[in-house]
Amino acid sequence: MDFLITHITEYSYSEEVVFCHNIATIKPRQSPGQRLLEYHVEIDPEPTEFSERKDFFGNNVTRFSIQKAHTKLAVTTTCKVSRNYTDIKNSFYSDKCTKITLSSALNSLNKNTKENFEPKQFILDSILIKNSKTNIKEYALESFKSNRSVFESTKELMHRIFIDFSFVSGFTNVSTPLSVVMEEKKGVCQDFAQIAIACLRSVGLPARYVSGYIETLPPPGKPKLIGADASHAWFAVFIPEFGWVDFDPTNNKIPENQHIVVGWGRDYYDVPPLKGVVYSSGTSKLEVSVDIKSLNNEENTASQSQSQ
Repeated sequence: MDFLITHITEYSYSEEVVFCHNIATIKPRQSPGQRLLEYHVEIDPEPTEFSERKDFFGNNVTRFSIQKAHTKLAVTTTCKVSRNYTDIKNSFYSDKCTKITLSSALNSLNKNTKENFEPKQFILDSILIKNSKTNIKEYALESFKSNRSVFESTKELMHRIFIDFSFVSGFTNVSTPLSVVMEEKKGVCQDFAQIAIACLRSVGLPARYVSGYIETLPPPGKPKLIGADASHAWFAVFIPEFGWVDFDPTNNKIPENQHIVVGWGRDYYDVPPLKGVVYSSGTSKLEVSVDIKSLNNEENTASQSQSQ
């Protein structure tokens, strides 16, 4: 699947901002089953300073500062991404993946090998995910048993979060503690991913937060709405002797070609689309619009028209 993605972030300020410095993680990364074909970013007002680099996790990070007065900031990115995840997803159901039990996984992770160095950092507490609450581990242990497959246990955990938690936009924000999400059983995709990650880490398994997009399909017979797509989040668990396996608890499915990866880290704090510091005395309003267009569907439509 090839996608054309447009991501627009706009800040409107009630008072002039005289200076701002920003960090953006909005350029999709090269990852297994995914290639970035084209990318362009437009920033208004034009930044005084601009740079791009890779962060610790290998994500594409853009830094820019605007050193003149402004009351509006607009960041627009357009990119073309090729996604072919089918074979990778199918490998998750292989014996090499599904036969690894929790007990064998923990025994393998206890070894200080080169292969374990990178994933083991995802077991530790992070800024937004701390395992001080025992109800997280209790919730996890309903699925995770020492002699049970890590893959099957994680898949069940994904399903339970999908069933037990309600998607309520606006109920949480970045600073909402996981304990509140656990108690109220409400939140959005970022919260559900972080609940799952906390559960996995509580039983000793490495888990990372994945930030990206998902193509949302309209109901049959309905046109696709511009801006109907949004930033999305899911999680991945590391299974020793196999590798990373993705799960999307918001949709109760293993990601496929319609999931586009932007970046990954320990939690949301590592890969927010845009964060920064502004010098101003007023308030701000944020509007975000994401549109994902399948180029394959356009090709199919064109070929059908030609054949007619």
